[in-house]
Amino acid sequence: MRQHPISPVTEPMQYRAIGVVRGQYLPTETDHPNRGRIRCADGTEIEAVVLGRLLTLLRRHLNPEQPHLWVVYPRIREQGQLHLQMVGVWEPSTLDPAAAGEQPDAMPEGDDYFSVRGELIYTRPESGDLVIKVRQQPRPDGSRPLPFKLPIRGEIPLEHLRHFVALDLRRQGLTLQLEACEVIGPLAQRGNRGGRKRRPETGTAGRGGAAPRRERPAAAASPRPRSDEITAARPGGRSQAISRPGR
Repeated sequence: MRQHPISPVTEPMQYRAIGVVRGQYLPTETDHPNRGRIRCADGTEIEAVVLGRLLTLLRRHLNPEQPHLWVVYPRIREQGQLHLQMVGVWEPSTLDPAAAGEQPDAMPEGDDYFSVRGELIYTRPESGDLVIKVRQQPRPDGSRPLPFKLPIRGEIPLEHLRHFVALDLRRQGLTLQLEACEVIGPLAQRGNRGGRKRRPETGTAGRGGAAPRRERPAAAASPRPRSDEITAARPGGRSQAISRPGR
């Protein structure tokens, strides 16, 4: 079994948004157990949806009356309203009895820790507001999901705008608060700037002549940014890799 619920980074510019939240999962309706909320120890209740095989794991192996450490993808549905996509659980003592006593159910970073890596597209140090754009891997059918944006509370200097950054965050209520930031490097930009005629691009697929959004960066120099893959702990001492793009 893996030693940590969050996969290590394998490329310098690897996009991801993943974290852990400890709490009791409460389905909204009996007929729809995959939708509900997580009730945390601080009293915060966060809207959540259960994805993939985690629902089967929850039904068969986890005590619904107890809090668990959930592996989640963060999203912001409305301003200041955190929404979580539940994709795994970290509880070696329950899912792998042979590992009981060898692996703690807690993480070194502590509960409510999030790792977010992406492009800094907005920063306002005087108000403590940031926005990070995160790109996702193509789906199995070849379609490319749209990138999503995560508002974050914290301060990053304006000169790092349009840079790829790696952030350590902590959940505070229904918001994500910056704890540490590493600036990886600038991302090349493309598009029509200042009324100049757009140059033809080489080596990339066109989009029917449509002008791209201004905040969309060009593909960074090698290594190419990619999305992350996480692991959900499973019974029998094994782990199953789950790579599921957010919605």
